Amino acid sequence: MGRGRRRPHAGGRPPLSRPQPVESAQDGDWVVRPVTGAASTRAYRCPGCDQEIRPGTPHVVAWPVHARDSDLDPWDTESSVDLRRHWHTACWRARDRRH
Repeated sequence: MGRGRRRPHAGGRPPLSRPQPVESAQDGDWVVRPVTGAASTRAYRCPGCDQEIRPGTPHVVAWPVHARDSDLDPWDTESSVDLRRHWHTACWRARDRRH
């Protein structure tokens, strides 16, 4: 069989996404995703140092695994992904030493 077109997914379901890396720390469980410099095309504000992460700068994106205790409430529309933030890698690693 040739390598032409792909078949649609069985049952119309999208493929399973790969599991997200989770880091556990004193401040909770976090999904952490590294971003390469090539994939960084806009500026972000780092919550650790309040400085700009310039386009082209490698950094991490992190968000809590659970938005808050009420995640199981059916009327809760806030997702933990809504809380994602872009951090300088060094600021992310040092966040437990702040304050």
